[in-house]
Amino acid sequence: MDVYDLYSRGMKLLGAGSPAAAVQLLARAVEAEPQSPSIREALGRALFGARHYAEAAESFRSIIEENPAEDYARFGLGLALSRMGEFEAAVEHLALAAAMRPENRDYASALRHARATLDSRR
Repeated sequence: MDVYDLYSRGMKLLGAGSPAAAVQLLARAVEAEPQSPSIREALGRALFGARHYAEAAESFRSIIEENPAEDYARFGLGLALSRMGEFEAAVEHLALAAAMRPENRDYASALRHARATLDSRR
């Protein structure tokens, strides 16, 4: 199976609500094409959906290291960090994502939620 098939099948599984199964295919796709940000983003999404937050964070972080202006990867990293209880770091990444795409309501909502949780813990 080639990389495109792995990616396509993984995305179909992710879209069908089977993130754990998608992880298996997308991880193989990343092994074959480690430089592809789109495949690493898909793997990050699948890992997040499968509740493997630390691994999802690493996948999104690897994209940001190469392209700091990648807003979706910052959003994904912020969400993963939030689920891991790392709200200060989550707010930082979510704020950057929201600043990059102020029209994105999902980014703004996630930022508000993370800030509120952080404030309630202080």
